[in-house]
This record gives sequence, C-alpha cells and structure tokens, in this order.
Amino acid sequence: MEEVRNNTGQNLGIAALITAIITFVLAVIPCVGLIAIIPGIIAIVLASVGLSQAARNNSARGVLIAGLIIAIIASLISLSQIFVAGKIAQKADKWPNNIQNIINDVQDNVTKEIEDANVSIKVESNGDKVEINTNANKKSQEKTLEDLEGGNTQKRDTTQKHDTVQKKK
Repeated sequence: MEEVRNNTGQNLGIAALITAIITFVLAVIPCVGLIAIIPGIIAIVLASVGLSQAARNNSARGVLIAGLIIAIIASLISLSQIFVAGKIAQKADKWPNNIQNIINDVQDNVTKEIEDANVSIKVESNGDKVEINTNANKKSQEKTLEDLEGGNTQKRDTTQKHDTVQKKK
C-alpha cells in the first residue's frame, strides 16, 4: 500500500511538473498567455494534491515542489498579461482619434510642402543648355492662367514664381 501511495505522489509530481512547464511556455507568449491560467490552475491543484499525499514520504516532494513553484510563477505571468490587456482595452477607445489626428497633421504637412515646392531641371547636351524652373504655388499659377486667358500680352517676368523655360547656347 505504501508503494502505491509513493507512485501516486510521484505520478502527480510528474504530471504537475509537465503541466507547469506547458503553462510557463504558454504564459510567456504574448496574447496566448491569457489562456495559460487554465493549465496553471490544473498544475497547482495536481501539485497540491500530490504534496498532501506525499507528506509522509519525501521521495516525490522535490518534483511536486518544483511543479508547484513553476505553476505559480507561470500563472502570475498569465494574470499579468490579463491586466495588461485590460489596460490596453481601456485606452483603446482614444487610439482611433489620436491616429486620425496624426494622419491629418501629416496630410496637411505634406500638402503644404507640395504647394511650396520648387522644381528646377537643368539639361546640358552638346553645348546646348535647357533649364526648366517651376513651382506648385497655386496663386502664381492662377495669375499666369488669368494673364493668358485675358489676352494680356505683357512680357512675363522670369523673376516671378511661375513656369519658365530658358534655352541657352
């Protein structure tokens, strides 16, 4: 009868240790660690029952204590992930607004930079030089279009901010 109790304590110790190791592996994986609490509780119960049966016999106590300690640590890691997930969920309602504000700021900055952009292209080949200068300033472009549409034949000033093409030899 003593041998049956010894084997039961040792079997429970091995089962508790294996379950505790599985719990620990699951607990350290982000997002999966939330479900590690279930095998953690099973490992704690197995180790506790095994320790109560092995109180008279010290041969299986080491494995049972190791399983219990690993199960408790893994369960605490799993519980900490539950609290972290809860805190993230509490603050998640503000994230869409913050992200939208950031996107709007970036879009406004890019639009402003494009509107103020100046492009200068210089090509030189066989002694011929072609230079193209342009910008994206809407006011200048609108003024140039109004001058062209209105039949205004005044000579365009190349110092103004609008498209210019110069061919030099």
